[in-house]
Amino acid sequence: MYAIVEIAGQQFKVEEGQKIYVHRLEAEIGSDIEFDKVLLIEDDDKITIGEPVVAGFIVDGRVLNHQKGDKVIVFKKKKRKGYQVRNGHRQNFTQVEIVSIAPKGTPKKAVQSSEKVETAEIKAEAVIEIAEETKKEKKPAATKKAAKAKATPAEEKSAEKKPAAAKKPAAKKTAKENKE
Repeated sequence: MYAIVEIAGQQFKVEEGQKIYVHRLEAEIGSDIEFDKVLLIEDDDKITIGEPVVAGFIVDGRVLNHQKGDKVIVFKKKKRKGYQVRNGHRQNFTQVEIVSIAPKGTPKKAVQSSEKVETAEIKAEAVIEIAEETKKEKKPAATKKAAKAKATPAEEKSAEKKPAAAKKPAAKKTAKENKE
């Protein structure tokens, strides 16, 4: 199922779960938005075209982020006049996730945004790491010293094979010796 919707003066073909960038909307991050200018609906090969909009349909979305687009260079020049102007411009965008396409009055789906799921996973990983660190810190100091004192036979053999190379520092030459 897809729909063609007018958002901020532009038309977008949207599907459920899709993320789109639209011109900056005056909405808080994480807030839900309803788009009621639905121009076309396609549902199971049944196409409904609005005149100018499809009555009774709404597209629900959720604001994920506000950001700026890539820089666009605007260069103006008039030949043989010595006139050159170079300006840059970055357009403001809002990232919107399409939650549902449904008739008006239907109950909204309890859908979690993919970013909310990702942040929940990150928080869970942080809690696990903190728990592991606290387990490591609770070991008494005596057991750590005892573990260091006991060396396995394999470690003793590897220590014997590696001779301690005592290198003498190179003698510094004086300025007279360098000249000769």
